[in-house]
Amino acid sequence: MAGLARALRRAAAPGRVPAPRRGGGGAGARPWGWGLALGLALGVRAAPAGGESESGREEKPPSPRGFGAAVERSRDLVRRIKDEAGIPGILVGVSVDGKEVWSEGLGYADVENRVVCKPETIMRIASISKCLTMMAVAKLWEEGKLDLDAPVQKYVPEFPEKVYEGEKVTITTRMLVSHLSGIRHYEKDITKVKEEKEKAHRALKLTKSHQDKEQKEKEGKGIEKTDCVKQKKEHDSETKSRHSKPGRNDKEFEQEEYYLKEKFESVIESLKIFKNDPLFFKPGSQFLYSTYGFTLLSAVVERASGQKFTDYMLKMFRDLDMLSTVLDDNEAMIYNRARCYIYNKKGRLVNAPYVDNSYKWAGGGFLSSVGDLLKFGNALLYSYQAGQFKNRNGKLLPGYLKPGTVAMMWTPVPKTEVSWDRDGKYAMAWAVVEKNQQYGCCRQQRHYASHTGGAVGASSVLLILPEELDPEALGTWPVAPPRGVIVTIICNMQSVSLNSTALKIAREFDKEKRAQDTA
Repeated sequence: MAGLARALRRAAAPGRVPAPRRGGGGAGARPWGWGLALGLALGVRAAPAGGESESGREEKPPSPRGFGAAVERSRDLVRRIKDEAGIPGILVGVSVDGKEVWSEGLGYADVENRVVCKPETIMRIASISKCLTMMAVAKLWEEGKLDLDAPVQKYVPEFPEKVYEGEKVTITTRMLVSHLSGIRHYEKDITKVKEEKEKAHRALKLTKSHQDKEQKEKEGKGIEKTDCVKQKKEHDSETKSRHSKPGRNDKEFEQEEYYLKEKFESVIESLKIFKNDPLFFKPGSQFLYSTYGFTLLSAVVERASGQKFTDYMLKMFRDLDMLSTVLDDNEAMIYNRARCYIYNKKGRLVNAPYVDNSYKWAGGGFLSSVGDLLKFGNALLYSYQAGQFKNRNGKLLPGYLKPGTVAMMWTPVPKTEVSWDRDGKYAMAWAVVEKNQQYGCCRQQRHYASHTGGAVGASSVLLILPEELDPEALGTWPVAPPRGVIVTIICNMQSVSLNSTALKIAREFDKEKRAQDTA
């Protein structure tokens, strides 16, 4: 305090008022001796314009206590993918055992107006919307309001009964959530769809064959470690994807229906886009990822709940404390909403074209923040693990869903596949990788669930890595669910592969968490 008093006296003394700033001279210039003296006395330095340090380098926010090393390594991963893919702005959030330990925004939410990204920034979450819709489906099923195996016409008679190759077929809600219905995606030409699937399967077989060969060679030499990284082939594939001019090269984004501008007043009205189109295969016989299947699913939810689909979802978001998760409504005033971007044919960054996503609320029509997605992931993880912990003195609250319900949602479904994770199978609106280890002292595959998203001018991922709980030790642990790591990344650029980066980040935090638990 004595130092502060001396600084203030020096500032107030005659002749000690600093000269006016250049360009602001004259008698009207504001003296700033008091403020400067107070700042110097308190050890406060004025930050240069633009949020940078005096050296011109970007200031790093402080790392959370206990996970500093994981944050530093993960931030470097996020910066790499941001730079490689030319992403204007990117958000990342991580929670460990139910607590948000890191959330950060890098780059710009609005390039034109130089609005920087922050944890509260809201972006399109694209197909992560399917996971949110599945939560609603599961809740209605638990309450006995929705039969997963009944024909969808029980709830939505407006959807016509279907015939495939002269045979009457049935589409159920269970088929819709696992993309087994035969309803098309954005591509209307079945021949093109089959060609693309065959091409993808051939590439997958070649990759697996190459990986098996590498695995056997390394096993023979004894150089493969338990905590090994993914194969170089996978890394090269993702790197190639990042460098393939994101925002305009993905074939899916060449489909006209991605850019619909019509505003649909109800989910029933939006069925007209595809309800009269023929099925691509007999329901239940094959897998075809279909956002339109989730548009039909939203109509099922609406009728089963007795409420408008959008009203039911917003109520569920309130129950889950996801107050920043809203409809991607162009007319609404949504604070902290980021702009969306793509690269044009000349490789220049431009604003993404105007689209109205009211035709696919359930499959890709929500906006959210990383904080809200972490809350959603923790609600699921808590529900999944709650039954494994002893309820001492009745203090353990029930989960939003029952443990068995989440286990059902995260059980891989036969005949399915996952485009963003070759280790996984599709379950019920989630991609799931099961625990597996083929060789001793080699790669260990952990159990986790994830979903990625791609929208016009946006990409996203949400990944849940549950802790491997020891049933014998649970009774003695002074802990409660959720136990595990959740990672979410959202950016305002389309066609960016984020799943591998999210998994690497989850492993970094899981590794540091295990080190702390054993310390």
